[in-house]
Amino acid sequence: QVQLVESGGGLVQAGGSLRLSCAASGRTFSQYYMTWFRQAPGKEREFVAFINRSGGSTYYGESVKGRFTISRDNAKNTVYLEMNSLNPDDTAVYYCAADVGGFSHRAGDYDYWGQGTQVTVSS
Repeated sequence: QVQLVESGGGLVQAGGSLRLSCAASGRTFSQYYMTWFRQAPGKEREFVAFINRSGGSTYYGESVKGRFTISRDNAKNTVYLEMNSLNPDDTAVYYCAADVGGFSHRAGDYDYWGQGTQVTVSS
């Protein structure tokens, strides 16, 4: 098993930036593919970004492509989400998720989740 704890959320003005972190503990972090999802009130959980085990491959949701960057540091057991040019539509609870099965944009395919961190973007 792996335990995930997100941090770095907060309130930011439109156009601003935030960096989220997801710290992992438990089994070897480098064994897991890592993904960020987000969920706004009244909406389904949405795929944001994925990174493979080595960090050499990444995928992004269309709504964040070009603005968000996912990265990982396997020595620190941490995955990051750098978010730039934020707008109010980015307001959501952001979750990191881990799985050993490979790339998926479907939340149901992930076995391990953090508790989430709130990101609020004011206009």
